Amino acid sequence: MNDLHAVIKRPVVTEKITALREAYNRYSFEVAPWANKHQIKRAVEVLFKVKVTGVTTMNIRGKVKRLGRNTGRRPDWKKAIVTLAKDNKIELIEGI
Repeated sequence: MNDLHAVIKRPVVTEKITALREAYNRYSFEVAPWANKHQIKRAVEVLFKVKVTGVTTMNIRGKVKRLGRNTGRRPDWKKAIVTLAKDNKIELIEGI
């Protein structure tokens, strides 16, 4: 499982993450549930050509949702917050 494109699924863009990006140069990604911090760091450095100084991961549990009397559950997923070096930034996410 060394495919770097399989480690990072998509960027997570919210108001809170945008504030973190502007203040602390941190970016957030949805990552594969099997990925560890070393794999996430390597994937971000190789795919976006930046220097990563820190990685924080968290497992997000899916919410229970209702539609009428039926209940369902959203899937669980893993989120990684990546801190970049001082002068680095990811251009793809800046434009969103």
